[in-house]
Amino acid sequence: MEPLRPARLEFADDGTPYSSAYGDVYHSAHGGPAQARHVFLGGNELPQRWQGRDRCVILETGFGLGLNFLATWQAWRADPQRCRRLHFVSFEKHPFSAADLAVAQRAWPEFAELAAQLQARWPLLTPGVHRLFLDDRRVILTLFFGDATTQLRQLDASVDAFFLDGFSPAKNPELWTPELCRALSRLAAPGATLATWSVAGHVRAALEAAEFDLEKRPGFAGKRQMLHGRFRSRRPDRHRPPAERRAIVIGAGIAGCATASALAGAGWQVEVIESAATPATGASNNIAGVLRPLPSADDNRLSRLTRAGYLATRALLQTLPDARWSPCGVLHLGRDAAHEATQRRVVERLQLPPEILQFAAADAVAKRLGRPVETGGWWFPQGGWVNPASVCRAALAAFPERIATRYGVAVDRLEKTDDGWRLLTADGNEIARAPVVILAAGAGATHFAQFAGQPQKGARGQVSHLPATSITPLPHVVCRHGYLMPAIDGICLSGATLQPGEADLALRPADHAENLARLQRSLPGFAAALDPATLSGRCGVRPMSPDRLPIVGPLPDLTAIKGQPRLPALPRHPGLWCVQGFGARGIVWSSLMADLLLSRLEGEPLPLENDLVDGVDPGRFLLKPAGRLQEDDGFDDRT
Repeated sequence: MEPLRPARLEFADDGTPYSSAYGDVYHSAHGGPAQARHVFLGGNELPQRWQGRDRCVILETGFGLGLNFLATWQAWRADPQRCRRLHFVSFEKHPFSAADLAVAQRAWPEFAELAAQLQARWPLLTPGVHRLFLDDRRVILTLFFGDATTQLRQLDASVDAFFLDGFSPAKNPELWTPELCRALSRLAAPGATLATWSVAGHVRAALEAAEFDLEKRPGFAGKRQMLHGRFRSRRPDRHRPPAERRAIVIGAGIAGCATASALAGAGWQVEVIESAATPATGASNNIAGVLRPLPSADDNRLSRLTRAGYLATRALLQTLPDARWSPCGVLHLGRDAAHEATQRRVVERLQLPPEILQFAAADAVAKRLGRPVETGGWWFPQGGWVNPASVCRAALAAFPERIATRYGVAVDRLEKTDDGWRLLTADGNEIARAPVVILAAGAGATHFAQFAGQPQKGARGQVSHLPATSITPLPHVVCRHGYLMPAIDGICLSGATLQPGEADLALRPADHAENLARLQRSLPGFAAALDPATLSGRCGVRPMSPDRLPIVGPLPDLTAIKGQPRLPALPRHPGLWCVQGFGARGIVWSSLMADLLLSRLEGEPLPLENDLVDGVDPGRFLLKPAGRLQEDDGFDDRT
């Protein structure tokens, strides 16, 4: 993706927010809130059309200063017959900073409370999709930061109302083209409406060609007319909400707990079944894992997913007061001079906000650590460490009335029923049944026949516990050939080994020696006096996919596949889903993947671009050879 170019807050002579780049105002000089209500809410017959419905999905082509969103949110709040959930999806090529939003939104005191909530959750200005949960997760704002002319193709949604609110067709013609109107048509739900203040002839022609029946209506203030449209196609809606919101999650690691919490937050009744006596006993039971993204010069899928997951996890952690974590900062030093130069180029190429990524030269790193280093590297100032077990417990406790847990229960197999699935013990006794079952069993998922065909492999990893009294603890997480964490309860974690195909959990002195050797190469002389034979630690088996991406979505039905499979049309086991293959990045991906799974179950707008959704879909391995399990070179968050 191209780096974002943020908007600059400017005002016309009469005080109306203005863009010199486009030579146009952000809203009418006769009153922004009144224009939003007349043109966009009234033009789409809202709030009447959302009343009594399960949900309403609105798409806006230019977020600007957030005026239309604030007016819509306020109207939804004030309506006693409002829909259960309101989705507002908006595109913005040049987003404002949170500081500029705060200045501009002071002009609308009627939105002060809502504007303050929006500003507090406003994302860092990075390309891609950002999800904001508001009003107890009943209002969901999905922001696409990037060019709508290309990003619209990356959205999967069923839209009930369109707010066409880019700059004028004369100033910003690319937002009013026939191609863009066809993209809107692809997303339109049956009976969808649109509204815009523009009645330009070529805009009407493009919308009519995209299957919208149009009607001119009285405009706002000095503008004589505005445009109302209704989608005339009667194609079936493939994004219908579920008939029953009840699910079983198999596994109480960080993937399962985050998924259960996301479903419960959306009103689902969830039962979590775990074979161990407590949650987070498997790969999620390390003392801590590292939280940070993994950049790349080409901003590839792994980089985009880890960045989106990192931001989503940080947002989740701020809502879980009992989760244990520290934004102490993460340093990822270059392995050598060539790697350090590559890291510098990546920072220059991506131009991410400094809160996410900076380059730190060796002298700056040495000053931070209080010791000499051989190379500089990436500095993630808001990264840090997270205790995954505390996240699991906090996520399950967030909705006690909608999450039930059963521990010490081993599920041997799954059996399809007329209305869902039932879970059976090894001797054939029924454990539970539900219309939806979600596999979040980590390395244990390969035990289930329906997971066959997924090339997930277990990879043994051992972490070494270094007594903080035997070394000088560092203030930040440091990654290079391995990683070392600051002291947590008197222990500094160092690691980790990676042994694909092994499941033995016994601690090995040889692996402690390997971790210390990595540490010696990373920070020469730092732990030279430690004896690997005296160290304690922990070993776990990570569920890894060949391409290092998660495996999230509905499971393909291998028995029903005929001919050459295509991803969207693959036959699936109805009601059987998985959140698997997190590898070493359970902390980074758990929140984002839980949101993705919930959104697909609900038929709601997805929190990721379509190519990333396809990139984690379980069906992707049926389209090409799975390849070889790649080693993780990030050493960043082995959980």
